[in-house]
Amino acid sequence: MAEERKCCCCEDAGSGRTKHRSEKESKDLLNRLRRIEGQVRGVQNMLENDAYCPDILIQVSAINSALNSFSKTLLASHMKSCVVDDIKNGKEEVIDELVETLQKVMK
Repeated sequence: MAEERKCCCCEDAGSGRTKHRSEKESKDLLNRLRRIEGQVRGVQNMLENDAYCPDILIQVSAINSALNSFSKTLLASHMKSCVVDDIKNGKEEVIDELVETLQKVMK
């Protein structure tokens, strides 16, 4: 029986790092993105139907909140798996990568 990968991140030749996600995690993240996509389409429809500006802005705020929630969930997963695994394996440079990522995300 093949050993299940415990490390979430690995090097793929030429394509950089990848992450193995559980089926549940992938499904949950994709479902969140699909809901957000639906919200964006809803705002597009509102604009096409000349909806009142504050109503559109409220929906845009809801989309921003949903995207922030998605990002927090993804970041938490990354920290609990990839970052922890790398530190346990002596790859402390992952902290610099995390700081750099947070600086880009928090602009």
